[in-house]
This record gives sequence, structure tokens and C-alpha cells, in this order.
Amino acid sequence: MIRHTTTAFPLLTALLLLATPVAAQEARGPARQLPPNSPFAGGVPQGAPTRETLQLTVADAIRRALEHNLGVLLSEESMSHAAGVRRAALSELLPNLSARVSESRQRNNLEAFGFSGATFNIPRVVGPFNVFDARVFLSQSLVDRRASNETRAETHNVEAARYSYRSARDFVVLVAANAYLEALAADARASSARSLLATSQALYQQAQDLKQGGIIAGIDVVRAEVRLNGDRLRVTSSQNELEKTRLQLARVIGLPVGQPFAVSAQLPNVPVPDLTVEEALAQAYRERPDYLSALERVKAAEASRAAASSELLPSVRFNADYGALGLKASDAVATYSLSGSVSIPIFQGGRAQGRIAQADADLRQRRAEAEDMRAEIYYEVRAAFLDLQATGEQVQVATRSRELANQELTQARDRFAAGVANNIEVVQAQQSVTTADEQYIDALLGFDVSKAVLARSLGDAEAAVQRILGAGVP
Repeated sequence: MIRHTTTAFPLLTALLLLATPVAAQEARGPARQLPPNSPFAGGVPQGAPTRETLQLTVADAIRRALEHNLGVLLSEESMSHAAGVRRAALSELLPNLSARVSESRQRNNLEAFGFSGATFNIPRVVGPFNVFDARVFLSQSLVDRRASNETRAETHNVEAARYSYRSARDFVVLVAANAYLEALAADARASSARSLLATSQALYQQAQDLKQGGIIAGIDVVRAEVRLNGDRLRVTSSQNELEKTRLQLARVIGLPVGQPFAVSAQLPNVPVPDLTVEEALAQAYRERPDYLSALERVKAAEASRAAASSELLPSVRFNADYGALGLKASDAVATYSLSGSVSIPIFQGGRAQGRIAQADADLRQRRAEAEDMRAEIYYEVRAAFLDLQATGEQVQVATRSRELANQELTQARDRFAAGVANNIEVVQAQQSVTTADEQYIDALLGFDVSKAVLARSLGDAEAAVQRILGAGVP
């Protein structure tokens, strides 16, 4: 059992809200690892940008992503498509009612219908005459195992699409929260770079003053200036990375193009899930939408297999019509017909056998996918527990290393100012602080990502967001 209480900086919490990866392959990593052509990396902007800076909280980012992210919108349309396919399949089992009104003028050759004028003493040609017919037709399938099984298969496909949609929403929660926290991490790196630049400027000025006083050599000034220029480059690079990360966040959540916004580091404190590996696996098998979707697709494939086999069975259908028939509408009389038919397939050229072979292959594929996903859940959960343990220890070590690096820089500056050492020690201490800051930020990010990987494997991400972030998330 893992019970870790380390508190993270801006990257800490919202990732813990996330629970289920989408069934698609895009859902294998956080937002920064999404391929550029992934629908989850894009959004559909709505509205025009304003000049006012939008204050964006993590709850706002998740809410906007759930409304505007392209991956969610496409998944929603897939669900609608599956419902339409099911309705079309169901129509084969429901009554089909149609109406027709016709009026024609005819002149017929009775010999063409087998009536000989010499035999029956009737004229060879009759007409012209009018025929008016207004009629309602009813057709109803009474027994059709193929249509029944196809409808059952599409019903399972609708359920699979619903689970996939829920999985997509869960994954978008992860994508949006991760993009938001990446922006906060980039801002922390930029802030650290600016702080180190200010330190380098002060040390460069101090080196110039000491050289003018004859305390140090010119090489110390040159060394301080080299460090200063390096920190300037680092500030430029970190600021550029920050702006690109903010652009990625804006695209993922579908902000209006060009809308200025600011992120907030005020995030809810979410503890690490207090679960054993066995409890986590049981919850994942029970609640993960992508796994439940895979199981529904197995059931759909089984029903499709039954539908293919049912093509070899007889079907029963009832047909009826009722209407008015006459020479014209005013003198038409009511007529009707009732009929029942039994269709028995005898030889279809191997069509049914071919469809059965296709259905068998599809069923084996769906079962293999479901078993693979079950195994993947196991490995994901186990790996997440291992990563969570390791990154938690890394945060502790990185925190202590950061403290020591700052102490080293303070002592090196004091020694340099006292003239008992050159600024090689100062430059080395500055590099230690830079490295320690990067390690600290990366450790916190890694810790939060490992919490996210564990949490998203459990299912029910969107509901967790509602519980923790409140009503601000739909």
C-alpha cells in the first residue's frame, strides 16, 4: 500500500482527478506526448477574442476542454452515428407502413393475358378506361433471427460508443489538466531562469567592482560575463517554451484564437489515492470505460456471428393492404388483401458461409483486444505504483538538493566577496542551483504525472473532477 503525503507545487493536484484513458491509441500519454494529428490535441474555438485577459483556473480549463475539445466532439458524433445505425437495424423488425394513390388510363390487349377472343367470345382489346387506386400497405416481420441478432449487435455497439465517449471525456480531463499544469511548470522554469539571471547580473557587477579595486583578476570578470550571457539565453529559451506551452493549452481547450489569458497556481490539494494494487485493479476492471467498451464490442461481435448463422434459417413475414379501387375516386370500393410468406434459404452460393467466416474472424479479434486491454490495465497499474514510489522519493531528494545548492551559492558568493576565492566556485555554484531547480521541477512534474497515470487507470475521472473541483466543471 502506498500512502505518500508530499505536497507538490503548481503541478500537484488536478492530475489526480483523472481516471480513465480513452480506448484509442492517443490515450497512452499526457498532452505533451500527443501526436500533432491527434484530435485530442485540437479544439473547436467558439466566439471572438476579447481584449481583457481571461483569468483561467484549472476548473475553467477542464470545463472548456469538455465542451470544445475536438476529440470529445468527434467521439460524441460517433455515438450519434452508432445510434443511427441501430435504429436502421431495428426498422427491419418494426412494422413498415406506406401509402400510395394512383390513377391511370389504360388500353389492354387481353390476348397478352391468355384470353382469346375466339374462345371466350370477348373482344381482343378493351379500353381505354380509368383505374383509381388509393391504398395503405403494411409489412411486418414475424420471425427473422438475422434481423433480431443484427439489432442486438447494434445495441451493443451503441453501448460501446457510449463507453468510448465517456472514456474520451475522461481522457480530455487528463489532457486539459496536464496542459494547464505544463503551462504552470513552464512558468516556474521561466521564473527560475529570471531569478538566476538577476543573480548573474549582480555577480557580474560585483566582479567588475572587485576588479576595479584590484582584488581579483580580469579573468573573473570574463567568467562572470560568460555566465551572465548563458543565463540570458536560458531566459529567452524558457520564455519561448512558456509561450508555446500556453498556445498548446489554448488550442486543447478551444479558446477563441488570440484570446489573452492567465493561469492560476491556486489548485486544490488532492491526496494520493489510498489503494492497494489489488484494490486498484478491481476498480479498474469494474469502471474503466475503455475496457467496458471493449467488452461491449465482444458482445456485438457475438451477436453479429449469430446473425450470420441466422441467414441459413427460415423467416416469416406478414403483408397486408387496404384501400379503395375503382374507375374513378367517386365510385371506388373498399378492397384489401392479406398474405403471409415463409422464406427458406436453400442455396445462396456460399454467401452465408462467407459471412460466418468473417464474423468468426471479427469475434476472435474483439476477444483478443479485450484480453490485451485487461492485461494492459494490470501492467499500467503496477507500473504506476512503482513510478509513484520512485518519483515520491525523487521529490524528497530534489527538495534537499535545491536547499543545498542555494546554500552552496551563498557561501561561494561570500568567499568571492571576501577575496579568498575566485569566481570559479561561484559559477559552479550557479550551475548547481540551475541543475537543482530543473531537477526539482522535473521531480514534481514526474510525481504528479505518476499520480495521474495511476488515477486515470481507475476510471470515473469526470465524476472525480466534479467532486473535487465542484460545480465549475460540468
